[in-house]
Order: sequence, then structure tokens, then C-alpha cells
Amino acid sequence: MTTYDVHAHCAPDGLLELFEREGDAYGTELVDTDKGRAVRFAGGLTTPALRDDFDDVGHRLASMDAARVDVQLISSWIDLTGYSLPKDVGVRYARMFNELLAQTVAAHPDRFRGLCTVPLQDGEAAADELQHAVGELGMVGVEIATTVDGRDLDDPDLEPFWAAAAELRCPVVIHPYASLAGRNVSRYFLGNLVGNPAESTIAIAHMLFSGVLDRHPDLRPVLLHGGGFAPWQSGRWDRGFEAVSHLTHKGGIATRPTELLQKVHFDTVLHDPKVLAMLIQWAGAERVVVGSDYPFPMGDLTPVDTLDAVEGLSDDDRELILGGNVERLLSEIRA
Repeated sequence: MTTYDVHAHCAPDGLLELFEREGDAYGTELVDTDKGRAVRFAGGLTTPALRDDFDDVGHRLASMDAARVDVQLISSWIDLTGYSLPKDVGVRYARMFNELLAQTVAAHPDRFRGLCTVPLQDGEAAADELQHAVGELGMVGVEIATTVDGRDLDDPDLEPFWAAAAELRCPVVIHPYASLAGRNVSRYFLGNLVGNPAESTIAIAHMLFSGVLDRHPDLRPVLLHGGGFAPWQSGRWDRGFEAVSHLTHKGGIATRPTELLQKVHFDTVLHDPKVLAMLIQWAGAERVVVGSDYPFPMGDLTPVDTLDAVEGLSDDDRELILGGNVERLLSEIRA
């Protein structure tokens, strides 16, 4: 059985060197901060400091071996998506990023698969880039953020992207970004501890109640950090769907939220085998996939060990979670 990690971030080989040489063409520049080098996008948005191991393939492979992970689905660090760029620059940026990512995958085809990035600041352009990345570059899906430069995932402009993703039937990994913007969650690291799972919860709720999943039944969303709070509040969402329908869906959906959530896959980054066991029981082993959030310290960098610690898990269910579910998802892609 091949073990897949669906939640692993990188900077493709050559990305930082390209920023140094040609950053202006892609609306970027490398800047020095008190915590290290960062990327500043046109308009002033600046990422946190870059980690040295984002583009260290040797360290990545050694970490995968130590964690008993055979294949990573590598994706952008979510801060590098570039949604704040103007459309034309964002289109060039996404194409450049995906071409470099494809080269990184091609250098280690037995260890990596690629999740592309797309210029979600324009839904039509994002659809075009997704089709190119999957159809021409061999990407196996896409990673997107929970918001698009302040807009939520029910924004009507994103409809062409959702349609393209559904037509391709490729995984859409949804990653928290700018979590709980507007709330003061800077103390106690709450922006990550609480904000990230909350951000995923809000994002999938927008997709459910707006009808995105009803309109596009072939979408393959993947929620990270165990789905945030969505699994544990799905009954409340059903109650709202029934009791205050004039407020919750206004004709946007005809399907109960818990039924729509059956279209979603959830990663294992919950840090507690007992809680992971509850997710597996609630979602079913066929909708849980391994994640690590490599290389961040808040990740689960030994996810196979965590799964092994889940009591009462059958061998068949373990194999589904380790790799069978991902292999099924990849086999269903219509490139």
C-alpha cells in the first residue's frame, strides 16, 4: 500500500531565484524582514518570513521517509497564492508557479504529485489555469484558500472555477488563510489554534448553504485540520436548514447539509488519536485521508503513527485512509 500525504506545502525548485531575477514580471519582490526573507506582492501585501525548508527537497524526502510517507501531494504555501495581484499579473504568476511545480514533481515522480494554484481573483481565469494545469501539466488537483482577497467562496464570480473543477473531478484542497480576519486573535496563537479550523468551517458552510455543492455534485473538496468544526456542528446546520430555512438557504440548496458533507474528504491533522477515531466514525473511513501540514511545527509530522494509535481501526479502513482513498480520487480525475 502506497501512503499519500495530501497536505504538504512547498516552494517549487527555482521559485525564489526567479523572484530575484524577474520578480517585477510577476508582481513580486523578495524583501528582508527582521525574521528573514519574505515575498512582497504588488500592492504591498507581504508574506511572513519564508522557511528555509520550503524548497529543500532532500530534507523533504528524508522527512517523508522518517514519517513512512511514500508520496506527498505538494502544494503552495497558502501565503504564496497571489490573489491580491491584478488579474493579468495573477494569471502570469499562477502559470509560472505551476510550471515550476510540475518540474519539481517531474524530478521525483515516484514521491510527489502536484496540486496547482490558480488565479482565483478571476473565476474564468482560474478555470482556464486549472484545466491547463491538470490537462497539460499533469497536476492532480488544486489548492485554494478559504477566502479570495477578502471574498468568500460563495462569490458568484467563482462559478466558472467550480464548474471546471467539477468537470475535471479533481481534488480541491481548501486551506485556511487570513483566519478570522477582523477579530483580535493575535494573543496565545489563537489565529492558528482556533482561527484556522474556524476558517475552514466558515468556508465549507458558504459552499454548502450557497448551493455550490448542490449545483456541482462532482466537486471533490478536501478540508484540512480534520474539517475544522464542521463535523461536530453538522447537526446544528441540519437544524438550521429545517427550522429557519428562510435565513439559511433561501432556495439555494435542496439537500441537507450532512448529506452535502458526504461529498467532502477530511485530513487527519487533529493531533489526537481519540478525536481522529471520532472523525473516522462520523465521516466513514472512505472519506478520511492522511495529512501532515509539512513542514510547519503545528502539523502532524508523523501522521502514520497517529493513525496507528487509533484504537479498533480495521486493516481495511487503515489502508483506505493511508492510500486507498487518494488512489480512488486520482483515478476519477477526467483530465
